[in-house]
Amino acid sequence: MNVGFIGLGTMGAGMASNLAKGGYTLIVHDTLKEAAAPFLLNDAYWADTPREVAEKCEVICLSLPGPTEVSSVAYGVNSLLDGIQTGGAVFDLSTNSPTVIREIGDKFEAMGAHFLDAPVSGGPAGALSGKLALWVGGNQQIFEKYKSILQTMGDQVAYIGPIGAGSVAKLVHNCAGYTIQTAIGEVFTMGVKAGVEPLALWDAIRQGALGRRRTFDGLSQQFLPDSYDPPAFALKLAHKDVSLATRLAKEVGVPMRLSNMALEEMTEALNRGWGHLDSRSPLKLQQERAGVEIKVDTQKLKEVLKRDPAI
Repeated sequence: MNVGFIGLGTMGAGMASNLAKGGYTLIVHDTLKEAAAPFLLNDAYWADTPREVAEKCEVICLSLPGPTEVSSVAYGVNSLLDGIQTGGAVFDLSTNSPTVIREIGDKFEAMGAHFLDAPVSGGPAGALSGKLALWVGGNQQIFEKYKSILQTMGDQVAYIGPIGAGSVAKLVHNCAGYTIQTAIGEVFTMGVKAGVEPLALWDAIRQGALGRRRTFDGLSQQFLPDSYDPPAFALKLAHKDVSLATRLAKEVGVPMRLSNMALEEMTEALNRGWGHLDSRSPLKLQQERAGVEIKVDTQKLKEVLKRDPAI
């Protein structure tokens, strides 16, 4: 089968390489033709425009910098939409705006074709090795039909929901990661300035409860089932710990903007009389502000956890 691939940068080149290794014939396009040189030496074919890619391929993958570039390729001059086959499918592997994705999806649906968002997570090393997560939003039948192609590029391929859902998941993941990164940087500088050698501090905290757990696993215990009583660790005790940490930061002269915000959340929850509940109970405050209620069936949670032997 011919598979089109547009965008052969650091991420795209790795994913396209795995498609070629999987036995697919590639029709490639990039703003820089030299980026395609290694593929053209290995039986891939060059297309001068996205339109040409669409005319020659039933399935097309995009790996582009962002919404502007994806929109241009999708429906600009000599675009995919100009040449898309009836029933053709485009998988956008880029990190994109869910709103933009849905707008593009509507245009393709009107032409009898399919546009799905399939952002990836794993970085350049994962793109090259195939150890990538792909989160797909769009027509589920089309996802199932071409799932084997996606599995050539990633070892964790999952259907998330309607179009745009994959991009929402990617933005949640990345925004959480960088916020957590900032918080870790904040408290780590406090620890070093308070007198602990950096390597010793890092080695110690990575063996603690948080260090040993995968980032999002803790959500399965109180937050997702909406069950904070009995507590695994009481809020009043957690509030004491964070109070001591922010007090230490003041003593050694380290600003703690995120930690102080966390303490304010915990204090508000404490003032509501939640001190005896689990330390994650302040997460209920954000649900109130957002106007959402999160409560997942515990049996369904167990089924998801069983699928992953790492948990």
